Amino acid sequence: MINATELRAGKVFQYQSEIFEVLEYSHIKMGRGSANVKVKVKNLKTGTTLEKSFISEAKFDEVEVEKKKLQYLYNDTKSFTFMDPKTYEQFSISSEVVGQSKDFLQDGEVYEILVHDDDALSLELPKVIGVEVTETGPGVRGDSVSNVYKKATLETGVSIDVPLFINQGEKIRVNTETREYVSKVSK
Repeated sequence: MINATELRAGKVFQYQSEIFEVLEYSHIKMGRGSANVKVKVKNLKTGTTLEKSFISEAKFDEVEVEKKKLQYLYNDTKSFTFMDPKTYEQFSISSEVVGQSKDFLQDGEVYEILVHDDDALSLELPKVIGVEVTETGPGVRGDSVSNVYKKATLETGVSIDVPLFINQGEKIRVNTETREYVSKVSK
């Protein structure tokens, strides 16, 4: 058991039979009243982010999770298959756990998977990834009064907005959280 005051960023705990990871923590002391703990948490099953407030005396079950680095192999209709590069053991992870991260999975890349009791809880993508633009329209010359964007399809199949100067076949960096163009990858 852990107290609410022991919750810190990265700590994983169980609350109302759900498993959460703490993203942000703040301790608020009232004048004469008791102190409160405000946390921004991520539900590891659903991927939703919530803000919760607890009294400082609240107790939670700490959840032991293991971070495994697994290589993405392929997916079928209901699951995604990953492999441990050291043991060559293969793991099947449901599409519910992978969620929207599927849009940025690249064959052969290694990703961190949070595991609890041999059950995958979540897939953690790098904040920024490098991907190739497979399809985009031509940039219109002279249409550059302000930041003008056009649609581009990436090698992973997802479509995002990119600046006019990006051409088909070029590699770009994309923020996986906001799904936005970051920069062009220099050769």
